[in-house]
Amino acid sequence: MNNFLSDIERCPVIILTGLSGAGKSTALKVFEDVGFFCVDGLPCSMVVRLVDLFQNENPTGYRGLALGMDIRQHGFLEEWQETFKWLEKENCRPHVIFLEAAFETLYKRYATTRRPHPLESKDINLEQALEIEQELLAPLKKDGELVIDTTEYSVHDLRRHLQENLNFLTDVSQGLRIHILSFGYKYGVPREADLVFDLRFLPNPYFDPDLQQFSGRDSKIREYVLGGEEGEVFKSRFLDFLLYLLPLYIKEGRYRLTMALGCTGGRHRSVAVAETIAETLKQQGKQISVEHRHLELG
Repeated sequence: MNNFLSDIERCPVIILTGLSGAGKSTALKVFEDVGFFCVDGLPCSMVVRLVDLFQNENPTGYRGLALGMDIRQHGFLEEWQETFKWLEKENCRPHVIFLEAAFETLYKRYATTRRPHPLESKDINLEQALEIEQELLAPLKKDGELVIDTTEYSVHDLRRHLQENLNFLTDVSQGLRIHILSFGYKYGVPREADLVFDLRFLPNPYFDPDLQQFSGRDSKIREYVLGGEEGEVFKSRFLDFLLYLLPLYIKEGRYRLTMALGCTGGRHRSVAVAETIAETLKQQGKQISVEHRHLELG
């Protein structure tokens, strides 16, 4: 069987998993809307058969497969690794999207909907169930090509985020995928970040009345933040550091890295640096996606 990633029309396979209540069903609908054949709650044992069918035939012309899989399925954790071993044997590596959210957010969502958590029982309450699930699924998060924290997301935010990041389907199959995330410290540090950089030492356009209305996406803000001697030196050294660091992650076998850049409000400095770094790394041939989490709040 040929590697489906060598040709995006060859039916890519998306595995949507993560913490219960983090938005998997919503994410699955996004893929359904863009032409994927979607199945929620599919047992791992059935993945092999379904992938084999679509890889060889795909008679209905679907763009690909999107499968919702989580801890509700009996034997899920035990069968997960066996399923992946089979897919790798057939030279077919699926894209894994892992959804998570803060404990308090998940608790509130379940309390609001009044639906029981999959692990709840007469001996395990909701709080305990959430803690157990988070611990059990920690190894699966490491397999995630895209990890999404939906703590601050509405249904519409999650849909928009996925749509903006669907370009990862057309990325080459090998190499490190880098997600650059700008944020504001006043709203909290992103939980999914592998690396966090505090940019609050850079010149702040917020205190210039003529610049407040603009964001780091605008050239005048990027020039204000990075155009001076201090900004130029930082940009040069920061890029040198990243270009030294990234090959080491690749050597380690990592294929996903989330780098969070923070300023006070997440509108000016962090956005400006994120855009600049993303452009440069793309020119270096890196696989880059960018998210400005607090741009409209800062």
